[in-house]
Amino acid sequence: MEIFAYLLIAVAAYLIGSLPTGYLVGRARGVDIRKVGSGNIGATNVLRALGKPVGIAVLVADIFKGFLAVAATVNFFPDLQTALPALFGSPPGAALRDSLGLVAAISVVLGHNYTCWLGFKGGKGIATSAGAFLALAPVAIGIAAGVWVVAFLATRYVSVGSIAAAAALPAGAWLLPNSFGVRLLATLLGALAIWKHRANLERLRAGTEHRFGRKPAAGGAAK
Repeated sequence: MEIFAYLLIAVAAYLIGSLPTGYLVGRARGVDIRKVGSGNIGATNVLRALGKPVGIAVLVADIFKGFLAVAATVNFFPDLQTALPALFGSPPGAALRDSLGLVAAISVVLGHNYTCWLGFKGGKGIATSAGAFLALAPVAIGIAAGVWVVAFLATRYVSVGSIAAAAALPAGAWLLPNSFGVRLLATLLGALAIWKHRANLERLRAGTEHRFGRKPAAGGAAK
């Protein structure tokens, strides 16, 4: 019966992640964020289109989505066991709790990247992955955040910082004493984030990627 516990957490985490915060904030201001800049609903495009305060708010919200899905799953696990013993088993159930945390992490990121509310199109998952790993492996995400800052300051490309952080996350997870599941998930989500940045990689190769702080050239695209 534990399969139903996994399904319940996966669906709940997906729905949390699927909340398209950037799109909703844009709509509240009369802007369809999918039709400006890069068309991405993530914080960077929102920041460029609607300003820093709004972009930062979306960034924080997207991080919080990831953190909430994982932290709620792990921290409220004893309550879930008590409320739904047939699904969640008997205490202590630590192995199931940890597995459900991993399921919540990948589901919330997939919800953000492929939201059902926007035709299964969404963001690139950097902020939501950061929030999920803030709950799962805070030291590893701290390393990735540090790499993001260094790469961004060195290049002024948000995409370079994001790609570098996506590569650093699994490296940090494998170097630190994390479980195999956390290491594997960090590898999968890092690879997914880099794959979602493939258009940015093409623009970087072509020299047309937008640097932070500069207005994009006509016809240019942003992250």
